[in-house]
Amino acid sequence: MKLDAATVMLQWSTGGMLFLWFTFRSGEISVGYGKLLRGVYATLALLGAGLGFAFGTILWREIAAIALAVLAITAFARKDTLLDRIATTVGFVGVVIAALSTEHGEGLGNDVLWLARLVVGAVFLGAISDAMLLGHWYLVQPGMPRKLLNQLTNVLLVVWPIEILVLLIPTGMVSVLNGAIDDGWNGVLGWFWLACALLTGILAWFTRAALRERSYAAVMAATGLSYLAILMGFGTDLIARALLMV
Repeated sequence: MKLDAATVMLQWSTGGMLFLWFTFRSGEISVGYGKLLRGVYATLALLGAGLGFAFGTILWREIAAIALAVLAITAFARKDTLLDRIATTVGFVGVVIAALSTEHGEGLGNDVLWLARLVVGAVFLGAISDAMLLGHWYLVQPGMPRKLLNQLTNVLLVVWPIEILVLLIPTGMVSVLNGAIDDGWNGVLGWFWLACALLTGILAWFTRAALRERSYAAVMAATGLSYLAILMGFGTDLIARALLMV
């Protein structure tokens, strides 16, 4: 098993900044939400850069992570989302560089597959993380329209099957499930991944169902479900990545 933590941190911060822009663009959320997410993702990006310099440098990936953090901090107290969009673009450039700079076996097809996995993974991790953080922000700003959380949950339900698909494409998790790739745990990790993958979608669906209820408690119920979804979502992405990095 092998997992490049620096790339994971860059993906996470990039996807998070993408969906900060997605929900912040309507102007219906207070600046405090932007401060929270920009601070979180700037920290993750800098942590990723530090891990990259310490444990296997891909120079332009690390530069992209630092640039994302600088842009996020510069935009810290602003309502304008231009810098968020620039930070997201820079982050995705870094993710592409990470994908193309890492050995994934022979053949252009394998490189393209891993590029798709890293880009889709960034979107997936960002959507599921921001859904949880946005749910909590309703405690601070209870008057926000719940359509914002609904929109983010709907995005997650679209990205979720794509995430599973790119992880199943050969050589993918099917090879772990049928034993062609040894997970080192007699197949347990493969089945655990499958459970995480299925439960992520189920929990996202229940989150959307909870938001149909009119009471404010429904938003808190949706937030609680998103806690579980983020755990299952990270299991879906990271377990597969660790098993398939050959």
